[in-house]
Amino acid sequence: MDNQSDLIKELRSKLSSFENRVKELEADNAKLTSIVSSCTCRHEVEETLDTDVSDKNMSAINLEKLKLGNCVGNGKRKPKKKQTGYNLNSMNHHSQRLVALKIMYFGPRFYGFASEAQMDPTVESELFKALQKTRLVLGERKDLQYSRCGRTDKGVSSVGQVVALLLRSKHKEPGGGTSEELVDEGPDEGELDYVRILNGVLPDDIRVLGWCHAPVSFSARFSCLSREYRYFFWRENLNISAMESSCKRLIGEHDFRNFCKMDAANVHNYKRRITSFDICPCNGSDQLLFMEIKGSAFLWHQVRCMVAVLFLVGQGLESPDVIDVLLDVDKTPRKPQYKMAPEVPLVLYSCEFEGLYFKCSSDARRALQLHLEKECRGYKLQAAIFQEALLSLSSTKDDDSVTSITKKKISSHVPLMSRPTEPSYDERRAKLTFSAAPAQHESVVTKQDMRCL
Repeated sequence: MDNQSDLIKELRSKLSSFENRVKELEADNAKLTSIVSSCTCRHEVEETLDTDVSDKNMSAINLEKLKLGNCVGNGKRKPKKKQTGYNLNSMNHHSQRLVALKIMYFGPRFYGFASEAQMDPTVESELFKALQKTRLVLGERKDLQYSRCGRTDKGVSSVGQVVALLLRSKHKEPGGGTSEELVDEGPDEGELDYVRILNGVLPDDIRVLGWCHAPVSFSARFSCLSREYRYFFWRENLNISAMESSCKRLIGEHDFRNFCKMDAANVHNYKRRITSFDICPCNGSDQLLFMEIKGSAFLWHQVRCMVAVLFLVGQGLESPDVIDVLLDVDKTPRKPQYKMAPEVPLVLYSCEFEGLYFKCSSDARRALQLHLEKECRGYKLQAAIFQEALLSLSSTKDDDSVTSITKKKISSHVPLMSRPTEPSYDERRAKLTFSAAPAQHESVVTKQDMRCL
């Protein structure tokens, strides 16, 4: 009995010792959890805790190592590994401000400005690549209050496109302490050099020309007062005075449905106001000219359609009176079929806003000037090569012994008002309504069938 009593006492003593040890381990575990929660190497320590802390036979030495976190056996702290990339958590603490950017781009390489058509490259897609690469945007595009002034087509260039969106800012909202503060007003001194930063990563045929702080309610599309396009062309044998007479007839508010690509599904008002329409010499040249068209807004392909008709007038193929006939949509509800003017000579020249003044740092301006001069020299070199080809061709003799197998068919001009026409707006709407009706009927039948089931 005495031996049995001693054995029970010994077991109780050991049990008490184990219970005390478990309490010590639990206390150490609580301390370690507190340390880990404030440690930069949190994930590494948590992994160690999962494998080691649960082991009741862990030695005190291992516990001390775990408390020290990044210490090695000799007591020296491990050097921290350099983290690559950008700390996205710290991005959340940056302020943002609504910024308007003035952009130029040379259009032939791009499938238009907007990136919604699933065609690459577009100017917009390249711009957002640069914004993401430079970490100037925080979060998703839908949260950036993004707006664009114009949607230029494939091949069209611009020296005055304007977009607006929320960009990272160095300034803080006075009295603000929350993450992702929105700076509405404040000085521009000491702000990020948006022009220099973006131009450092954009492709050669896109450049930011300036930036401006915009009010929170600003929209690059709806806040625009006017847009100006320029269309470059060679004089050749065109009757410029007849073209100028036709230009004046387009000034004012008119229904331009016969001068655009009609989108009856989405556009129902085709009235637009043109405030000026002139033909001007380019840099003093009497051979290279441009049409300067200014208006509040434009329809899809409107400028290129107007230019195409003006060229027909300049060639003597149409009378200036054809402008009045096409503007009278009661007498001419259907647009005659004709080709638009080519897209490459068209430039979105400027977008006008009230109280918006774009700025550019002196360093960014010098870099811009050097870049644009370099691009100009490059295209002049290409022009020189083609000029040499022309000179070389002039020294080549004609060979009358070789007869051409195919003869180019000379097509006679068909007057615009004698050509086949496109469906009118009313006809297009009726077709859309008729197409939608069977689908709605099918949907109703399907629902009734489902009820029967």
